[in-house]
Amino acid sequence: MSSICVAGGTGQVGREVVRLALAAGHEVSVLSRHVPAVGSPAHYDGATYFAGDVTTGVGLAAAVAGADVVIDCLEGQFGKAQKQFADGGERLLAAAVAGGARKAVLLSIINCDLSDFSYYVSKAEKERKYAASPLETVLVRGTQFHSLVAGIFAAGARVGLIPVFKGVAFQTISPADVAGELLAEALADSPGTGQRVRTVGGPDVLPMRSMAEQWKATTGTRGRIISVPLPGSMGAFLRAGHHLVPEHAVGMETFVSWLEKRRESL
Repeated sequence: MSSICVAGGTGQVGREVVRLALAAGHEVSVLSRHVPAVGSPAHYDGATYFAGDVTTGVGLAAAVAGADVVIDCLEGQFGKAQKQFADGGERLLAAAVAGGARKAVLLSIINCDLSDFSYYVSKAEKERKYAASPLETVLVRGTQFHSLVAGIFAAGARVGLIPVFKGVAFQTISPADVAGELLAEALADSPGTGQRVRTVGGPDVLPMRSMAEQWKATTGTRGRIISVPLPGSMGAFLRAGHHLVPEHAVGMETFVSWLEKRRESL
């Protein structure tokens, strides 16, 4: 049995890590800005929850104390959270070192260092903080989640138009599949120093239009699928296929099977 601290353990990937780690018999502590209520979807019996904030360092020491491994699933997509994202990772790593952890595993995005999109830039900056840590670190770089593309479709469908980006395909992956890879890396035998990178992608590379058709059929949503250009650096990034890794297709849950499980909530 290992002692594992999951930072961001109430988010869509973090809570899956917590679930899998508990099911495997590990001791789990969870760091989150807010402790979830007992009985809520984000709370798992058997885990110990700690309120903390990586932007200030408050609560970090208590959450990571005694942990063998820290798994960082934290997100910082907007505003102050994004600006503090890399520095927050550095604070978490410092607390992990002080608490006696032997390894830290970071959830990141495939080829984030090739984009100047601010969210991806913050991910790449955090990766560099991990590379500089005295701990053994593992970067798990995943492709986009199924929920990202489904969210784009749902947003457009509110006005009757379902957008697909011209010349773009996706290799989306489920949070549960990514969580399994994060946990596997946390528990893997390793050299004890340095940094490794693990790249994980979804099971299929699909044109965005095909995904839109599948989304419509599964959800029963009405709306016209329209092709739209995606300008700027993110459009160039996607059209170049920097977000695709067909040679690392480790995910098992397809876009359609993920949709079918969540049909009522989409």
